[in-house]
Amino acid sequence: MQTTAVHREITVDATPERAFAVFTDGIDGWWPKGYGIGAEELHRVAIEPTRWYEVGTAGTECVWGAVLAYEPGRRLVLEWRIGGDWRLDTHASEIEVTFGEGRVSLEHRGIERHNAAEALYGAVDGEGGWDALLRAYSAAL
Repeated sequence: MQTTAVHREITVDATPERAFAVFTDGIDGWWPKGYGIGAEELHRVAIEPTRWYEVGTAGTECVWGAVLAYEPGRRLVLEWRIGGDWRLDTHASEIEVTFGEGRVSLEHRGIERHNAAEALYGAVDGEGGWDALLRAYSAAL
């Protein structure tokens, strides 16, 4: 698979600080409950300054990756350790989200590093991927 990245940009009616806060602190309000990978049904999703993860209905955590940059109101870089088979992967890609005046930009890069990389690329680049996630995020704003 060639090197690929998924790029998305949306227009928002929010300050960069508010857009960042809704993306991070508010992720559980807009991330779809059907988008978990843990052994348990997804109860909530959280982004902290050092990691992002899901918590199952019985309380078990499943870490999706580290937080590589946490710059409120400006930039967030997440490590994505989920392969194209929707299981934890030993390989990681990165999601960089930048927050500007009236816009939020997202780049998911390094997808080719993953197991089942083509399936992962098709999923995150498809209608149910970052497009759907950013629509849900925008609605939460």
